[in-house]
Amino acid sequence: MARLIALGAVSLALGLALTPLVRRFALRTGTLDRPGALKRHTEPVPYLGGVAVLGAMAPGIVMARPAIAIPLVAATTLGVLDDRSPLSPWVRLVGEVVVGIAIAALVPTPLGGPAGWLLVVLATVVLINGVNLLDGIDGLATGVGAVAALSLAFLLRGAGRELAVTLAFALVAFLVFNWAPARIYLGDGGAYLIGACLTALVASAWHAPAAGRWHAPTVVAALCAVGVPAAELAFAVVRRVRGRSSLTQGDRRHPYDLLAASGWSVPAAAGAYIVAEAVVAVPAVVLAHRSAGPVIVWAVVCAIGLVAAAARIGSLSAPSSP
Repeated sequence: MARLIALGAVSLALGLALTPLVRRFALRTGTLDRPGALKRHTEPVPYLGGVAVLGAMAPGIVMARPAIAIPLVAATTLGVLDDRSPLSPWVRLVGEVVVGIAIAALVPTPLGGPAGWLLVVLATVVLINGVNLLDGIDGLATGVGAVAALSLAFLLRGAGRELAVTLAFALVAFLVFNWAPARIYLGDGGAYLIGACLTALVASAWHAPAAGRWHAPTVVAALCAVGVPAAELAFAVVRRVRGRSSLTQGDRRHPYDLLAASGWSVPAAAGAYIVAEAVVAVPAVVLAHRSAGPVIVWAVVCAIGLVAAAARIGSLSAPSSP
């Protein structure tokens, strides 16, 4: 426990110290998220928040699982390159697959073989893009990522738990500067980093219990912990398919966009997502210590609730042209 507290404290302190420095560097180099048709802010805001989060995580990564730095650095680098000069969707997808392969090589699942690798690669693509879609208003992706990481920390042991705590406290520190009105954004670098790290943690949760065998309650609880970013991607796919538009074409029909358009403040919309993440993840983690039945029922109830909420808000309707 003392080691976990120390890791969390170090990540928190580093995050608070590094984020202002990275913000100044982004301003000097012109690495800014400029206003646009699909963006809510009206003034340029520095990117590169992911670099600060990664720096805050560095000691914890070294102490917990040094090799996992390879896919995490790769994911951050891919996102930063996309921030600086937008990459084509195919280049991004290939990069995400490479990151997923690296995670699969470092965090084997009980399924094993090509099927296990494919599962981890698919999870990587889903979570990187899911977190990236969440990063549309101040504090939302950061807050959801922190709650997801803390939830996974209670499912894991050893190095996996240490990495989860490191990510959670690095994000809490970043949230100080990312909450509305945000002084710095995660950028794609930060969203990709969070998505890749959550994938590694989920894969670790799948592998950890019962001497490497599948343990259904833990598997389902781990999926619940990342249910909100996964749902965000699913909703976007549904409405773009319904609208016969490209899956890579942005829109303003995310639930948080529609909440803000209906009069919710940005902090209220972000807070609603963070609460939803906690409501889905925390009971699942508690139930994971019991039999499979209760946690599976909870996962189904939450899935139905998220879909119903998205449909009521209008987020499953076809987007209009940007």
